[in-house]
This record gives sequence, structure tokens and C-alpha cells, in this order.
Amino acid sequence: MAARITALHGRSAERDRLESELHRVRGGDSAVLVLRGEAGIGKTSLLEYLAERATGFRVAQVTGIESELELPFAALHQLCAPMFDLIEALPEPQQQALQVAFGHVSGAAPDKFVVGLAVLGLLAEAASKQPLVCLIDDAQWLDEASAQLLGFVARRLLAESVLMVFAVRELAAEKLLAGIPTLRLEGLADEDAAALLADAFPGRLDRRVRDRIIAETGGNPLALLELSGHGKAELMGGFALPAVGSGTLHDHYVHRIRALPEATRRLLLLAAADPAGDATLLWRAAQSLGLQPDAATPAEEEHLLWVGSQVRFRHPLVRSAAYAAGSVDDRRTVHAALAAALDADTEPERQVWHLAAATTAPDDEVAAALADAAGRAESRGGVATTASFLQRSAVLTSDPGLRAERALAAARAHLDAGGYDAALTLLAGAEADAVGDLQRARVDLMRGLTERAARSGREAPVALLRAARRLEPLDLRLARDTYLDAWGGVAGGRRTGVRRW
Repeated sequence: MAARITALHGRSAERDRLESELHRVRGGDSAVLVLRGEAGIGKTSLLEYLAERATGFRVAQVTGIESELELPFAALHQLCAPMFDLIEALPEPQQQALQVAFGHVSGAAPDKFVVGLAVLGLLAEAASKQPLVCLIDDAQWLDEASAQLLGFVARRLLAESVLMVFAVRELAAEKLLAGIPTLRLEGLADEDAAALLADAFPGRLDRRVRDRIIAETGGNPLALLELSGHGKAELMGGFALPAVGSGTLHDHYVHRIRALPEATRRLLLLAAADPAGDATLLWRAAQSLGLQPDAATPAEEEHLLWVGSQVRFRHPLVRSAAYAAGSVDDRRTVHAALAAALDADTEPERQVWHLAAATTAPDDEVAAALADAAGRAESRGGVATTASFLQRSAVLTSDPGLRAERALAAARAHLDAGGYDAALTLLAGAEADAVGDLQRARVDLMRGLTERAARSGREAPVALLRAARRLEPLDLRLARDTYLDAWGGVAGGRRTGVRRW
């Protein structure tokens, strides 16, 4: 708690803005705000401050997790799960869409517009009983489906007594959060940064060293607090410090982690490799690696990690650094341990994903299991998950023709999910592996559809026309439809839907 309070030095204007938004919502309006700034600048501390000040409000909190980027609707589920008992107030089509999106029932992939309306209706229903504050931290790590839908909802709030605040890193999620009022957080002014250092480091600090720290960190509160807690002898003696601007915080954490005992480093890597933060799974896998519970103690003493009913890292950068600090072989080892610790009957997707992460050389058995998992994910409407599984399946497939087939399917799934760059990268590999004219024509077709969906425009008609010509002697119906797609691209029209094989 003390660290959060000191991090709010010099944030009076930002706190006043948040208080003003709370006042608006208490009066029956809705409000949306994006807090934008670099890592460690104090966005999370301001969200915590807002949660404390939201007396009389229902507070719903979501934190984006980098390792869950490929799990569709993961963040949306965090937000909506606590209020899911209100779903019966929604129209039946919206109920069905939300239940499919969250994996409660099976069904065709839900229309995102309907899911967005369902989330908007669910928040409105909750707010009708008690004003609602939705806090979305680390929005840059939201899975794409959740980010799109939360942006959709945020732009349509009017008078539902809902306050929605996003915290996002600089330059992240520009498109998804476009059109939403933004409050950009800068580094602390020199006076406020000096006051923060004085709170965190009560000893006599050489003024020259203090001024250098403030200059090198750009007044970033997290960087200031981290540096004040380490290397105190150097600070007191006035020795020169290496450049440690906020852009090097990740490396700073890597160095700290590599200084820990080997067992602690291995446990941190194991925890970082599991996105779910499942403490039971962590200890089960740790036991198989010969790691004892006391291996966590040095990390907890360094305030890097806490293990209770859930595993919690101090900051997403710590999780990323813990993973980066391990060697490639170490990462494979912990993923294999996690795969072995999971139950194939209850969590087959998680198990096969870890198994694939532990595999480097082509492995047709694992590739087939990933393809099966992709099919299950697709049946639940998990387009991004489908793309991820198929992409990894293609990498681990030994037969060129089957590898091209799976790469084509992965590209199609990425296209459905809006991942145009990933789709084009996969198509380059599929083209190299393609066996026969039909596969090569389908690569051209998918490239044209992807280029058109991405609105780059110039290459799409050419690729589609080439595909249509190749398809003429192979599949006349598909060739005709592809000619129409090419013509639509030239004429500026857009035919809906992705061609299915």
C-alpha cells in the first residue's frame, strides 16, 4: 500500500479528473477514459486509487495478461463472469452469443456485434442496480476479441451509470481505443520525483546521484522505486550509475532474477510459463522438477512473486523477465513439466499447448493433437485460439503437403480473427510447401482475400486473378467466385465472407 501512495506524488490533476468522472456517473451519466503512458508510469496506482474512491459503486476489474493474448474473450470473461447471473435479462440471441463465446455451450462462432450488444446490456443491467466502475488494466495485453468488444461497448455508453477506465501503454491499442477520451501520463516533475525518492529512501542521498536517477528514469515512478531499493551503497557514495531509463526495466528485472538461487529462478520460469496462475498446477509441476516450496521464498522476499491460492507476479514485466531469463532448454523443460502435470481429460487444450511449447523438431503426433484442439476451439467460436493451434501444428508437421494445408487453415483462421500480418506470413510458408496446382491456387486466393480485408488494395486483385486462372481447370465454381472477388477488388466493392474449402 505504501508503494502505491508514494507513486501518486504529483498526480493531483489526474486524481481530480478521476473524481470528476465518478461524480458524473453518480449523477446518472456514463463516462469512459483511457489512461495512457509507458510501463511503470503509475497507471495501475491511479486505477487502485479510483477503486478506493468508488464508494457506493460496484467495481469490476480486468487485467490483460500477455500469455492470454491468443485466448479469445479471456479478458471479457474476467469482466462479465461476476455478473453473469444477470444474463437472463438479455434477449435470447444475446444470451446465446455470450454463452458460446465463454464456452458455456457449443454453437457456431457468435457474431461479434451481438456479443458486444450482450456485454453492453449486461453492464447496463448491473448498473441499474448499483453504479458500476469497470477498470481495465494493461489493456495492451487484452486478447484481440475482448479488446475489440470492450472498445465497441465503451463508445456506446450513454446514461447507464457506468464508468469504464482503460490503462494502456504508450502507442498500444491505438485503433481499438480510438475515439475515447485520453489522459496521457508523463513522468513526475523533478520536485515530485525527489519527494518520492525521499519517501522510499530516507537515508542521505547524494544530490548529484538523485538528479541523475531522476534524469535517467524520466521521472518514471516504478523505475525510481526499483532503483531506490537496490544498490543503496552506490547511491550513498555517489558512484556513477549505468543508464537505467524506463525502457530498460525489463533488463533490470532479468538481472535481478538471474541473481537469485537456481531453484528460485527455475520456479519463476515455471510460474511465468503458465498463463493461468494456477498454484496447484505450479506445485504439482514443481515437484516433478525436484523444486520445494521454499524455492519461492527469495522471490517473495524480493517482492517479485507471491504464491497463495493463485500465482501473482509484481508486474507483467517481471513475468516477461522471468521467462526471458531462462535458457531455451529450460523453457522446454518447464513446459514439458506443466504438460505432464495437466489432466488430458479435463484440460486437453492447455496440455497440448504446453506439450507443443516443449517440442522443437517436427512431431506429427503433437501436430495432430494441436489440429484436433483447433477443431474443438473452432466449435466454441474461438477463432484466435484456432489460428494459434493450427499455426503451431503447421510448424511441427513433417509432410510438406499437410504442412501447407494446415498453414492455409491457420491463415484462414487468422483472417477471420483480423490477424492479417500473421495470415500473410503463414501464406508465404504455405506457398513454399504447396504440393500441386490446387494448393498453390488456394494460396493465391487466400492471399488476395487477406490483402483485400487488410485494405492494402493494390495486390489483392492481382493475387485473386492469378488464383482464378489457376483454378479454372481444377474447380470451375471456385474459379468463377474468385473472378468475381477480383472484379470486386478492382471496382472497390467488397464481397462478404471467406471462401471455405
